[in-house]
Amino acid sequence: MSNASYRDAIFSTPLDRVARFSFDEQVVACFPDMIRRSVPGYGQILGMLSLIAQRHLRHGGHVYDLGCSLGASGLALAGALKPNAFRYTGVDLSPAMVERARQTFSEECPEHAMSVEEADIRTLEYAPSGMIILNFTLQFLPPADRDALLKQLFDALEPGGVLVLSEKTVDVDERDNAWRVERYHDFKRANGYSEMEISQKRTALENVLVPDTLDALHQRLQQAGFPRTVTWFQYLNFASVIAFKES
Repeated sequence: MSNASYRDAIFSTPLDRVARFSFDEQVVACFPDMIRRSVPGYGQILGMLSLIAQRHLRHGGHVYDLGCSLGASGLALAGALKPNAFRYTGVDLSPAMVERARQTFSEECPEHAMSVEEADIRTLEYAPSGMIILNFTLQFLPPADRDALLKQLFDALEPGGVLVLSEKTVDVDERDNAWRVERYHDFKRANGYSEMEISQKRTALENVLVPDTLDALHQRLQQAGFPRTVTWFQYLNFASVIAFKES
């Protein structure tokens, strides 16, 4: 990539008023570092995508990556699959993210069929697809909008297709939830974030990132029409679920 990424220091100085978190140019500049130090297991989730595609996506099938940010999921697929193995469409609402993702795909995997659209995933007209990736995106939508989106995605999937849904979750049990949150904060401290950074980012994300319980995610998927859902990955309060549309 020609545009370098930087260390996440957005919340490293005291702020009189912590603004709502948004995926602006400041976040784009440090996003790879932010994700690496803030999302436990993110690399493992990316690493599994090509294996899931090899198992469940027909050759040449279409993949949606919703809330694609800088296109890390697309790069993971392109790094493991041949150019004719799949067609990829990333979708993001942030113009800065879309611009950088397009540039990255052009530079890193020009032989692959990779496109990126700037759009709201709630109003997009979906093409038939064999695999849909929803990595840490649903949690940023208002809870009232989530079921309708998942139904759209179920309808867009071809028979035999899969949806990969990765989310930050919350526990019903307050004591268990508190333990997971504290260990997550330990994870962030171990990755170099200060107490002030942890506190200010938590404030910025309040009412912006609204997590579901893991059970609620499975229920939403089942209500959308998926007959089978499996939690295949969990690390503290972060989890990834695969939902199958039967042939």
